[in-house]
Amino acid sequence: MSFRVVRSSKFRHVFGQALKREQCYDNIRVSKSSWDSTFCAVNPKFLAIIVESAGGGAFIVLPHNKVGRIAADHALVGGHKGPVLDIAWCPHNDNVIASGSEDCVVKVWQIPDGGLSRTLTEPVVDLVYHQRRVGLVLWHPSALNVLLTAGSDNLIVVWNVGTGEVLVRIDCHPDTIYSACWNWDGSQLVTTCKDKKIRILNPRNGEVLNEALAHEGSKATRAIFLRHGLIFTTGFNRSSERQYSLRAPDALGDPIVMVDLDTSNGVMFPLYDPDTNLIYLCGKGDSVIRYFEVTPEHPYVHYISQFQTPDSQRAIGMMPKRGCDVSTCEVARFYRLNNGGLCQVISMTVPRKSELFQEDLYPDTLADEASISAEDWISGADADPQLISLKGGYVSQAQSTTLTVTKKSNVLDKMAPKSGGPKTLSASTGGSAGASANGSPVTVNNGTSGGGGGSTSPANGTQQITIGGVSEQQFGELRTKFEEEFRKLKAIIVKHENRIRSLEATVKAMTDRGLTEVDGAGLAAPVATTGTSSSPAPSSLPPTSDETTAQQQQVAAAGDGGGNYRNSTLEPDEV
Repeated sequence: MSFRVVRSSKFRHVFGQALKREQCYDNIRVSKSSWDSTFCAVNPKFLAIIVESAGGGAFIVLPHNKVGRIAADHALVGGHKGPVLDIAWCPHNDNVIASGSEDCVVKVWQIPDGGLSRTLTEPVVDLVYHQRRVGLVLWHPSALNVLLTAGSDNLIVVWNVGTGEVLVRIDCHPDTIYSACWNWDGSQLVTTCKDKKIRILNPRNGEVLNEALAHEGSKATRAIFLRHGLIFTTGFNRSSERQYSLRAPDALGDPIVMVDLDTSNGVMFPLYDPDTNLIYLCGKGDSVIRYFEVTPEHPYVHYISQFQTPDSQRAIGMMPKRGCDVSTCEVARFYRLNNGGLCQVISMTVPRKSELFQEDLYPDTLADEASISAEDWISGADADPQLISLKGGYVSQAQSTTLTVTKKSNVLDKMAPKSGGPKTLSASTGGSAGASANGSPVTVNNGTSGGGGGSTSPANGTQQITIGGVSEQQFGELRTKFEEEFRKLKAIIVKHENRIRSLEATVKAMTDRGLTEVDGAGLAAPVATTGTSSSPAPSSLPPTSDETTAQQQQVAAAGDGGGNYRNSTLEPDEV
């Protein structure tokens, strides 16, 4: 007698359910770019979607309560000069988002709490280094203000957004970089490349720790780090069949599992939930979302089920666990966009009869606080991300953070500053400030550290403001000096205007007198027709004694034409 034992799992009955249309988002012109990206990013406050925009690139940011049909003229984030290719919310500040574009620039934006009321064009900081389009932006999971970007110039750049500086430049890929992912504590990086190889890197120095062939197909591949160190990849085989694999970091070339799925052409994006070890596979152009559970038992990657929709998906985003509804046992929430402009909200739920908090479904999840600073991380320190409990619902533990943007001095910068000094943004009000007008890096500090934009006097708590490396006192002295120079110049101009008016009046009087005498005699001005000399015109009569005296007085007041002003208080070099 034979029988089959059903695998025991609390996620075996996970099912997806789409919300009603009036609870979704409609009339969104999602981007038509052919770049392999999800085009969507979600956090507990906002939904961001890359959209079609004329005259550059833009993406729309919507609060979660703004459901229904979106107006065609809704405010956008539109400061890029080329189409936006990728966006990512900061895991430690729900109001900060980074975007990469075809204009080779990475921009970091501050979104107000209530959403946008007008189009936002001024970023907090511009990160300029790549020479070709930037198709990947990725925040560090535990270090504050550390951002990874990858472009079509085959470079990976790690930034300190707090100073606008490049921390690490990694140049070990011979071709286009398809994907990158941090491990759990951010000490390693896994990447996939167009050369069909998967690489594990040291993100602090760019050293290649291990590399191997990922998938034999020529289409794009994706790789992610799982929480306990394994690597999950998606790609294609030689027959262009889609497949996934599970690998150990020390044996990349020998997959633990390699499974063929189907023959579709869309690139599969693995979306991972580290709390439940569930992996959701979503392909561009697919109409299904497959989900798997990773366990230590063979075959290690267990297929659970799939969510089927009648239309194909164009973009998709996954809500962090902090934004899920624990009262309904919701373990995941997806925002799925189709080609018709509808953003469909899909809730993945584990059926439970009890209405109490299910601790086995909701272990401590990622918090919105950083564990270490960017300086500590680049110095070699590693730290696991901060965790919080979802019992009673998610409540942000982060205090009201202030972004302090300070222009960074640059001794090589010869351009005059065009904007003011330090600018302060409140994350609670969502104000935004642009980078320096001359492209100099700016400083962005999230938190309460004392490395802000100026020095604070311990006596009275006042802040010393610096503008372009010049103190406030020196700036006041320069302003007074310039105002005095302007006053002198204005006085010179006024005196020259008076002189010109006087001379014009004299010439007019002489002209009128000459014409009057000619009209009284009834004669016309003679015209010289013969001879080598001509007779003077009647208008060229010699001035009278009174006119001569007036002209002499004007010359004495205005000068002799050689820079000598007898009745003027101005110095010769002021003329």
